Amino acid sequence: MPALTPTPIPLPDPEPAAAPPPILPVSRPTPAAPSPAPAPQPKAENPADVERKTVERLVKGRSQIEAELGKAIVGQREVIEQILIALVAGGHCLITGAPGLAKTLLVKSIAQVFDLRFQRIQFTPDLMPADITGTEILQDSGSERRMVFVPGPIFANIILADEINRTPPKTQAALLESMQEHQVTAAGVRHVLAPPFFVLATQNPIEMEGTYPLPEAQLDRFMFNVMMDYLPEADEVQVIRRTTGGAPQPITSLFNGEDVLRFHQLVRSVPVAEELIRYAVQLASTSRPRQTASPSFIQDWVSWGAGTRAAQFLILGAKARALLAGRAHVTVEDIRTLALPVLRHRILLNYRAEAEGVRIENVVTRILETVKAPVPA
Repeated sequence: MPALTPTPIPLPDPEPAAAPPPILPVSRPTPAAPSPAPAPQPKAENPADVERKTVERLVKGRSQIEAELGKAIVGQREVIEQILIALVAGGHCLITGAPGLAKTLLVKSIAQVFDLRFQRIQFTPDLMPADITGTEILQDSGSERRMVFVPGPIFANIILADEINRTPPKTQAALLESMQEHQVTAAGVRHVLAPPFFVLATQNPIEMEGTYPLPEAQLDRFMFNVMMDYLPEADEVQVIRRTTGGAPQPITSLFNGEDVLRFHQLVRSVPVAEELIRYAVQLASTSRPRQTASPSFIQDWVSWGAGTRAAQFLILGAKARALLAGRAHVTVEDIRTLALPVLRHRILLNYRAEAEGVRIENVVTRILETVKAPVPA
């Protein structure tokens, strides 16, 4: 039997191997340029350091202020001190003095030292409230007509209200409202006065005919009543020599409005002992007649005494005086020194006092002698 030869079975051709995928380049992000380092922020100053620097500047500036004012004003050191205390404390002043004592020059010079906007208003019998506060006018721009408020001279930092008792009560009240509220209302719109706002009103003690004296309630708005008297002979000779010679030296500005506002805050932060506050209250309350503890001389001579605002201004003025002297605390002497300018226009004498020749200075002196001052610890 022949051998069988196996027949090969045909196999399918193998599929060609797939080509490998192309290698794509890997895209790498371009590194960003390094951002500049943030600028260092200024370190906030410690409030205690800011307060200390403000105190140092005020104390150092006291002698500089006197030197600058000395370029224009001769003497009147007590008057200058009281006006500076009121300005630093944020109060208003009433200046009483005869004509020709440089009241306007003094106020204008203080405004230059503090770099404040100054306006002088001459009060006359025909002056109307709108003459000082401002009024609305009709403005025609061609396409429309509208009412526009035109500010009056009250829109300044330091106002000299010259001879305030020469104008009718309506105009006086407009000024006093601005002093109290620091605003002006015209046609129902409120216009705020830019701080600081400081009013010095003058009164002429002579030629009282045809005047409109301020009521006691309106006098109470003023922190001090400053009496400006005639100069000694030597000072008056120096004034004549200066004013009849060459041009006066220019006054250099030492502070600005922001400094004055910081001084206001600084004054209120001065600590004061409880017994000194009680002493100021007792000085004011002793001046009131028809009270159980009123002294006999008050019952005999006074028809109206000082209110609570007197004690407030005694303490506030004492704080400002202490700071100007370089002290961080109030003393009894600070309060006693300011008792006369604070109480002078707040105590109303009766006819019996006038008949006996009693002056307001005599009454204040008796009050200081009557009220026992606290003994420092």
